[in-house]
Amino acid sequence: MRKFFTLLSALTFLSLSFQTVQAKAQDLNLVGPGARIHGADISRWQHPNDKAIDFQKMHDAGIGFVMIKASDTRDDADLLSARFYKSDRMAAQAAGIYTGFYHYAILPNVSTASAITRDARVQAQKAIWRISAVGGYNNLDLPYALDLENNCVLKSSTGVCKKYATRTLATLWSKTFLQTLKTKTARTPFIYSSPHFLETSLVRDKELSTYPLWIAQYAIDPAKPGAKPNVKPGGCFVHSWTNSQCSANWTLWQYTSCGIAPKYGVPGSRLDLNVFAGGTEKFQTLLTGSWSPDPADEMPQGETSTITITSVFASTTNKNAVISVEVKRPDNSPVVTGSVKYYFTSANTVKPTVVQTVLRETSGSWKLSIAGLPAGTWFGNVGFKDESGTHAEVKLPLDLTIAQGPTPPPVVAKKPQVKPATDGCRNQIKN
Repeated sequence: MRKFFTLLSALTFLSLSFQTVQAKAQDLNLVGPGARIHGADISRWQHPNDKAIDFQKMHDAGIGFVMIKASDTRDDADLLSARFYKSDRMAAQAAGIYTGFYHYAILPNVSTASAITRDARVQAQKAIWRISAVGGYNNLDLPYALDLENNCVLKSSTGVCKKYATRTLATLWSKTFLQTLKTKTARTPFIYSSPHFLETSLVRDKELSTYPLWIAQYAIDPAKPGAKPNVKPGGCFVHSWTNSQCSANWTLWQYTSCGIAPKYGVPGSRLDLNVFAGGTEKFQTLLTGSWSPDPADEMPQGETSTITITSVFASTTNKNAVISVEVKRPDNSPVVTGSVKYYFTSANTVKPTVVQTVLRETSGSWKLSIAGLPAGTWFGNVGFKDESGTHAEVKLPLDLTIAQGPTPPPVVAKKPQVKPATDGCRNQIKN
């Protein structure tokens, strides 16, 4: 009986605590620039040296909502996001701040509609797994957001973009990602981008315009009367959200990346700040729709993977060996996370020093380039590994035979060019 009352007391305390948090969060104040609801967005960059954010200080400084990076196309950045998003959401909501998540997207290097939609659904699955891992949406959760601000699909070794996604394919990818998330979670997700990207990289599309826009445009002070985003010299940016008055139908406006971080309890010096387009009643409409994951919606652990080598090029010492690899899940869909590498086996008398470069073409598909292989036959395996533990490791034997090629001319080292220091916050709002 004593245990029963102890459990009942604990449940009552938790219920009252959540009600207190809800009441605190519902007390949204129009204290942001232009008498709007003020918000922030954060990622692992707001955790230098793993320092925690003081969300109570953030709340007391007038922040009513915070968008938290929870997922990323790139595995290394995705793992860093996964470290903080759960604890940040819990701490922010405990302080009475509404929370939302966002996914930073990299488009795939593919050219068919079927491959584009397949990749978008796979990336959306990652976002769905992140929501599932926190038990679905609660009453303090804003919808997920798609962060799409780059349409480069192939870069050179120096980081210069060599190929961009077409406007048509980028638009199809965006709509597929957003629709997948909406269908699964019963919440209409945001799309985040700059007006320049929306105008130049996406097609004007009626379906796309149904998703709330989180627009990023700096150097315009939202506190000034008549201030609005989507303007440029000589007019406005024209895209799916531009209305007949040459304005953007925006929901969130990221107006600076130079907020004074310590003022809001954030370690470091800079913080992205946002305002909401309407009042408290309109804000509450974003919270409609609920979703609780089924066991099938949760991220698997050690799920069986199947690896296939689709092509191999290996010729002479002066050329890179190039291996194309695909890895799939049990249902034949692409794996969501992970990468590939060539592993030399003990059958080699020596292990050569090589440089391996992995280029992700689309979900579950990579092009692995190996530079520096000496002449001879090399024994090894092409292996897939997922640091998140979602998909099981798998290897496939592959031996590479390399003939001696011409000796390349000596490389003349170039003096590094020293770029002049720039002020990233020049002309930005420093609130």
